[in-house]
Parts: sequence; C-alpha cells; structure tokens
Amino acid sequence: MAERVQQPPAKRLCCRPGYNTACRQGQRAGGTVCGGPGAGQGGSSKTQSPESLLDIAARKVAEKWPFQRAEMRLGQAVRTATRHGCLSAGASLYWRVAVWTTYCKSAFISVVQSQSRRRRQNPEVVCSVAISFDRCKITSVTCGCGNKDIFYCAHVVALSLYRVRRPEQVKLHLPISETLFQMNRDQLQKFVQYLITVHHTEVLPTAQKLADEILSQNSEINQVHGAPDPTAGASVDDENCWHLDEEQVQEQVKLFLSQGGYHGSGKQLNLLFSKVREMLKMRDSNGARMLTLITEQFMADPRLALWRQQGTSMTDKYRQLWDELGALWMCIVLNPHCKAEQKAGWLRQLKKWNSVDVCPWEDGNHGNELPNLTNALPQGAHGNQGELKNRLSSTAQSCCIYISLCRRHLCTRLLRTVFCEACDLHWQDSHLQHIISEDLYTNYCYHDNTDSSLFDTRGWPLWHEHVPTACARVDALRSHGYPREALRLAIAIVNTLRRQQQKQLELFRNHKKDLLHKGITSITNPEGWVGHPLDPIGTLFSTLMETGREDDGDVSGSMGSIKCSETTHLLSSSSSSSSSSSSSTLQFLEEGESFVALAVETALVGLGQQRSMPDGLYAQEKVCRNEEHLIAKLQEVELDDTLVKIFRKQAVFLLEGGPYSGLGELVYRESVPMHTFAKYLFTSLLPHDAELAYKIALRAMRLPVLESTALLSVHTQKSQQCELASTMLTAAKGDGRWLETVLESIQKNIHTSSHIFKLAQDAFKIATLMDSLPDITLLKVSLELGLQVMRMTLSTLNWRRREMVRWLVTCATEVGVYALDSIMQSWFTLFTPTEATSIVATTVMSNSTIVRLHLDCHQQEKLAGSARTLALQCAMKDPQNCALSALTLCEKDHIAFETAYQIVLDAATTGMSYTQLFTIARYMEHRGYPMRAYKLASLAMAHLNLSYNQDTHPAINDVLWACALSHSLGKNELAAIIPLVVKSVKCATVLSDILRRCTLTTPGMVALHSRRNSGKLMSLDKAPLRQLLDATIGAYINTTHSRLTHISPRHYSEFIEFLSKARETFLMAHDGHIQFTQFIDNLKQIYKGKKKLMMLVRERFG
Repeated sequence: MAERVQQPPAKRLCCRPGYNTACRQGQRAGGTVCGGPGAGQGGSSKTQSPESLLDIAARKVAEKWPFQRAEMRLGQAVRTATRHGCLSAGASLYWRVAVWTTYCKSAFISVVQSQSRRRRQNPEVVCSVAISFDRCKITSVTCGCGNKDIFYCAHVVALSLYRVRRPEQVKLHLPISETLFQMNRDQLQKFVQYLITVHHTEVLPTAQKLADEILSQNSEINQVHGAPDPTAGASVDDENCWHLDEEQVQEQVKLFLSQGGYHGSGKQLNLLFSKVREMLKMRDSNGARMLTLITEQFMADPRLALWRQQGTSMTDKYRQLWDELGALWMCIVLNPHCKAEQKAGWLRQLKKWNSVDVCPWEDGNHGNELPNLTNALPQGAHGNQGELKNRLSSTAQSCCIYISLCRRHLCTRLLRTVFCEACDLHWQDSHLQHIISEDLYTNYCYHDNTDSSLFDTRGWPLWHEHVPTACARVDALRSHGYPREALRLAIAIVNTLRRQQQKQLELFRNHKKDLLHKGITSITNPEGWVGHPLDPIGTLFSTLMETGREDDGDVSGSMGSIKCSETTHLLSSSSSSSSSSSSSTLQFLEEGESFVALAVETALVGLGQQRSMPDGLYAQEKVCRNEEHLIAKLQEVELDDTLVKIFRKQAVFLLEGGPYSGLGELVYRESVPMHTFAKYLFTSLLPHDAELAYKIALRAMRLPVLESTALLSVHTQKSQQCELASTMLTAAKGDGRWLETVLESIQKNIHTSSHIFKLAQDAFKIATLMDSLPDITLLKVSLELGLQVMRMTLSTLNWRRREMVRWLVTCATEVGVYALDSIMQSWFTLFTPTEATSIVATTVMSNSTIVRLHLDCHQQEKLAGSARTLALQCAMKDPQNCALSALTLCEKDHIAFETAYQIVLDAATTGMSYTQLFTIARYMEHRGYPMRAYKLASLAMAHLNLSYNQDTHPAINDVLWACALSHSLGKNELAAIIPLVVKSVKCATVLSDILRRCTLTTPGMVALHSRRNSGKLMSLDKAPLRQLLDATIGAYINTTHSRLTHISPRHYSEFIEFLSKARETFLMAHDGHIQFTQFIDNLKQIYKGKKKLMMLVRERFG
C-alpha cells in the first residue's frame, strides 16, 4: 500500500486461544508464538483475546495462495487481505529461518544484538539486503556483504527477524500493478515522467522503445493481455520454495570432500546431513534438492575412481558418510506426502547413480567381498516375507529345511549399491495405511486364528516386511514430521518381532533333538539388524523412548493430515488431542507395560539376534560400534520390576532359542559373538537373578568365529570375551562354586595367553584389595590361570614371558608356601631351566620372600632344599645357562655345591663355551677356590681360538686373567697352561703381553704392597717361557707377512710401530738382535717393490 490505513474493527472473533491484543498484527506474546508456552505468563494467563477472523483468513491466504490467485478470487479485497496476511504470517517465518541459520533460538537474538552493536560502532558500514517472499517463504536473497555460504548471512537473518518482530515498522506496499490501477491518467503520466527524470540515462532508451511498441498496433506487446509485474510474486502455476544457493552448496561439499579427513571436513558434512534432516522435518522441499546436490558431489569425487582402480577400500570416515547418504535417500523416497512425479524423478536419479561404475557398494568395498545386506523382501500383507516366510509357515517343512534355505539365501546374496534399498518402495498397501492412520485398528475375528499374518492372537495389527525396510519407514515418518504415525508403525513392527520370536522358539523346541544330535547349525539371519546401514533397532528404540519419556505416552508434534499422492489416503487426523491419541495407542501395550519397556525389549531382541558376521573390517567394526552405542543407551534406563521381568523373559529365550538366538545351544561358526551384550545382561540381571545371569554369561563365553578365516576383527572379539570373563570373576569373589565354574569356562574358551594372563592379573588385584583380607579362593583361581599361561607360553616366543614368570612367583607367594613348593616340584612343565634358576629359585630364596611368608627355620630350610634341588636339575638339563646359578644357589650346602661343580666339569668338555667356563672360573676364584678356578680356566682355554688379527677380542682379558692365576699358583700350573695358550692364541700382541707379565714376578709368590718379592725370576731360555717366547716371535713374523699382503700407504706408520714392538720381543731372546736383523733383511728382499715402505723400514731399523 502507498500509505498505512486504520485497521477495520473485527466483525467476528474466533475462539482460538492464546491471542491477546498484541497478537492482532501477528506478533508473539511474551516472545513466543501465540498460544505457545509463553502466552500464558503473567497476569493475562486467564483472559485471552482471540484474533479476528480477518487475521486468520488473511494469514491462511498468505500461506497457501500466490498473489495471482488471490487477485483473481478476492478482487479488490486483495489489498486488505494482503496487508493482514503479510503482517500475521510473519511469525511462521521466525521458525523457518531457523533451518537456514542455526538450531538455537538464542542465536537469533545474539545476531540481532551483534548487528545493533555493529551499527553503533561502525555507523558508516551499510549492507544492502533484498529479500523476496512468497507464501511465507524466503524465495530469494541478496546481500551486499559479499559473504558466500550455504546458509543465510547475519545481515539477512537480522533483517528477517526485524521484519518478524516489528512488522508494523516495515512499510508495506501492494504490487505496483495495483498501485498503478488506482491512478488516473494525469497521475500515471506524472509517475512515468518523474521515473524517467530520476533515472534519465538508465531508463530513457528502454522507455522510448516501449512507448513505440505500445503505439504500434501490430507490435508483440499489444498482442498480450496485461503486463508483467515483478512485485506481484509467483503466478498460479509457479513452484514456490525456500531460497537455496545451489552453487554454494556444490562448492562447499566439493571443498569438504577435497580436504579428506582433515580440518573437520567430516564433521561439516555430517552437519549438512543434519541440516537436511531438519529440513525434512519442517517439510521443506529444499531437503531433497540439497541432498541431490550433495550426492552429485559425492559421486563426482575423484577418489572413488582412484580407489576402484587401485582395488583399495574407502576410508572408514568416508564409508560412514556414504551410509548416512543412503539412509537419507531412504527417508526422501519414503516421504508419505510427496507427489508421484517427485518420487519418479528421485527414483530415476537414484537408478542413474546406481548404474555408475564407481558407485560404492553397501559394505563400502568395491565388490571384493560379499555385502552385508540382502535384497529387500517383497511387500504386502501376505507375501512380504518371500520364500523363507512361506516355507517357514508350512507345517510340512522341518526346521532343518528352513535353516538350509537361509544358508542358501546367504550364499546367493547380490552385490548392491547404497541406492538400491531406496528403490521400488511405496505406501500403497491397505493394511499399512490402516496401521499408520488408525489408533484403534484391530480385527478380533482373528482372535482364535493363530496363522493370521495380519493380526496376532490379541487382534493387534502386525506388519511383516523386511525389518530394516520397515524401520526405514518409521524413520521416514519421524524425519518428515509425523511422530504419531511413526509410533503406530513401530508398535506394529515390535509386536511382529515378538510373535516371530515366539514361533521360532516353538519351532526349535519341536526339532531340538535333531539339531543337537547333528551338533552343527547354519545361520538363520544372513544380515544383522545391529550394524545395518539403516539402523533398524536404533530407529525403533529411539521412536519408543522419545514417546516413553513424555509422561507415559504423551506425544507432542504434528498431528496434521498426510495426503499420500500414491493412494490419496489420509494417514492421520488432527481432530483428537495429544493425550487422547496417546491413550489410544496405549491399548497396543500389555497391562503394566510402557513405551520405555517396549523400547528396552526391542533393543534386547535386536542385540540377541543370531546373525552372520559381515565380511570386511569396516562392516565388522560398525557392528561393534552400533552394539556398544545401543547398550550405552540401555544403560541410561533405570531398571524397575517391569524391566527386570522383560530381561528375564528375553534371557530365557536367548538360552532356549536355538539357531535363532545368539546365545542358543548351537551357533553358526561365523555368527556375531555376544560378549558385549552378555556382559550388559550379566551386570543387569546379577542383583535380581544371579543364576540366570551366570548362565547367560557362561553361554556367551564361546567364540566359534575363531575358526573362520573371514573374520578380520578377531582381536576385538577376544578382548570383549576377556572383559566378560573379568566381569564374572569380579562378581564371583567369595563364591567358590561360581569361581570354579567361571575358571572352567575360561580354560575351555579362551585360548590366547595374553588374555588369560590379563584375567589372572585382574583376579589377583581383586583378591588382594587393600581394604580387605586376601580372598584365598580367588587367589587360587588367579594362580591356576597363571599356571595355564606358563604352560601355553613354555614352547613359544612371548616378549612378556619374563614378566609372566615373575608375576606367577609373586602370586604363588601370596597363596602360600605350598604353592611355591608346588611350582618348584613341577618346574619342568612351567619354566625353562634358565627361568627356573634365575627367577623362580632366586626369588624363593630371597630374604623378602622369607619375611613375606613369616617362615621359621625349618620351613626356610625345606623351601631352600626344594630350590637347590630345582637348581641342580636345571644345571643337569641346561648346564650352559644354569650352572653358575646352580652354584650360587648351592653355596650354603656343601654336598649340593660339589654336585653342581661336578656337573660343570662333566659338561665342560662338550656342551659349554669358553665364555661360560671363564665366568664360572672367575666365580670360583671369588669364592676362594683357586685350584678349581684354574682347572675351569684350563678347560676354557681348550675351547678358545684367537687368530693373529683379533687383538681386540673380548676373551683377551680372560686369557690374561687365566695366565695370571696360573702364575700365582706356581711354576707347575704355569707350565701346564702355557702350551694351551700357545695352541689357542695366535695374536702376537697378546702373547707378548703374557710373556712380559710372566717375567715380572716369581711364580707361586704374591707380591706384597705392590713391591717385587725376593724370589728368583723365571728364565726365558728355559721351559716353559722359552716355548712362549718362540711362539710370540713366530706370531710376529706371521702377522707381519699377513699385514704386508694387503697394506695401504695410509697404514705405513702404523706398521712401523708394529715392527718396533716386535723388535722389543725379539730382543728378549739371547740371539734376538740377530734374528730381528735377519727378519728385516728378508722383508727388504721379499717386499722390495714397496719402495716407500722399505725406505721407512731402513730409516727406522737400518
């Protein structure tokens, strides 16, 4: 309108509650939508002023009709209706803007405040913002700030909120065509001339051209009735939707994908997916548009072709994004209020993507492995279970045939892409329509007919469909804003699962003998519900829990009608209130049952399903993650008597369900282990029914999947098995019967030494807590597990072996003397000889052990005797590594010490090296047995071979020590060892060093205070030193020739120094000078070609 006019008084008031005088212009009372929670605050909670009928009608016209239709239907009244509609419909924009900005209402206020502060701080900064509306939607946005993003910038948000909060301060105008219609000829001429004057250069050529065409009778412009009006909004046939910058969406997704897993790109993409779900809940048509743009960028990702070419798998984060993408498309296609042409377009697009070579498979791989999904079974009330269901219901077929069919169905699964599941799904089934749309849909004529597939024996409706697909319908209803319809279908699905569970139990009981006699079973569920890309159990659980948390079934949300374009059938009616609808749905719950109890039972059914472990590491890890996530949600629920009954009921079925239960007596060898689930059941049932809790946990301890080579996450499964066993050990503390049973189960089912050792350590910690006395029964269990670890690792390599042995001795010490004595008596089945002597026997005889056990003298001697016996046995079995330890342990027992020494002598000639003999010889000298040390050193010299160039050999010190020991003992001992030295040592420098040491003191007499004694020195011309001198000179001669064979100029100076040392040795002989001169002359003659070297020899030696 060109000017604001006084609003006419309301002729008739409606009875809509929650409106006061401030709501007449579409304003919200107390900051909330009229009729909302804030409307009743303050003193006006009891007196309400309803809005006028004109406001209501105008708002509905503004929401539903384009301006062209309003103009055609209302005529002149469109001015008033448009003005009222624009004002009153503004409140609905407030919430719809949220989809494009943020999830928090408080963020809107902060945006407005920040804009106000910015205007105060920088008054010169002005952004030009233009927003177009059509039917309460923002259809286009432009802003001068230049920010490029998927969502609205802060300026657009601020302007939108300002328009919503203060509609009376925004001057409104009718479309320009309406304004022109009110003008007479003079006003129109004035209007056009002023417009041309103001924009002279810009519009004059266009104005002149249009004027010429209008004046021409045959012009095209005169052939059309009326004229375009860009301010009048969309026409009748135009689609209206919220503004979406498609180019920015594509750029942002492309940028996130190009960053791989860095910079939080995965988080940003998940936020986009969350935004799509929020748009679907608001029934915004841009949800499908935005998901299409995202999918196109995913399909164009160059990494898909690269991974396919290289034959490698996608990264885990990338697979998770594709899983979410497929689940979202399932929700899109299952939109109950979409038009037929929309769905047809989506299906065409999905099939197009599905035909692309790089489109990922459902399991995230490129066809190298079997997928983890089967084809969706046919729909319909009677045929929606396919061949398997039909054959199951036939009484002529046995359980074994059914299992065989399941096995064959598993082996013939087809590879499918992530988009296959979303195709060919509809809402046309009449039974499904009744389930969704009616709270009181029952058929009691089936009350006595147990074979009915439409209703159970209570007359409650059932829905037989591929479970993930059926649950995807529930998710789609929730996602599109139909919580009541989703709840109805969820209850029908859960009741169907209950009935199937009961039938499976009866079927197995009838054929139990045959199956147990065969001893094997086949998988009955080729795909699992937990870990499925569509997350069926999680969907049912969330749907029921959200309802249960709202005061026993008080469900809030949209109760509006859904018109399915495929069937033109109303899914629900909004005539009834929320409380009455909840009470109607409650009739499908058993007496005393709640939605929370139903959700818990659903989760237990899904977690306890016996299902095949999927192929591929990612799929297996996803199963574990989803299982842990669902259990974490269950742990948030506080158990009451009703829930305990449900736990007991499901536990009994798990134990007696046969091939249908993951905890049945027989399981398929590649089925998913139940350790994590059983641990949760055990901890939940233990305070209420310990017997049942232990039965569940003990049954779950088995791990048949270890026999399969297809399992890639064996380590994870073993760890979960170990955690379950540890939980049982902790709970069984103080109960000898259950401790013995748990111990037997561990020994039977756990075959990894590291996990058994961990259990032994856990049991030991629990048994020896600081705030209580040690639990001797649990300590014995810990010791028994430790003994099993020792046996398992005795003949295999294990880097933790020494730690295990030390821990076992500590554990045996805590148990008592008899435990230590027992492990020493049977050491050969537990330890290596080295471990038994160096760790076990040494620790047993230590002072700390004696103090810890409070032993008296008799007990000490008895324990020491066992340790010495062990040491002697080890020394006989492995003298090389145990002889020294045996000697050390037997020091205080003369007979045992002599026995150990004799063992060393017997093994010295055959099985012991010179290093070991020298070590024992030094020990003997240290203990005051020089003659025994001399004998062992002589035996060691017989094993030694020191060549001419090994002047840095580690045994040189031992040789020098042996010679010094012999020299100190006397001439006879020295004379006996020198021939051994001459035979074993060929290194000239070592021999010369020994020779000099033997000439410094008298044999057999030790110098006092480092002064030479007065005895007679040995002559070099007589034996035994003469033999050593000749050997030394010969060694120098041989070494010299060897070094000259491959000598280089850089070693000349080193060689001259070597000859100088040789001359010193030569001169020790009485004719040494002559021998050395002849030696030098020979060198000059033989190596005369090495002129430079010989010149150096002449300069030094003449």
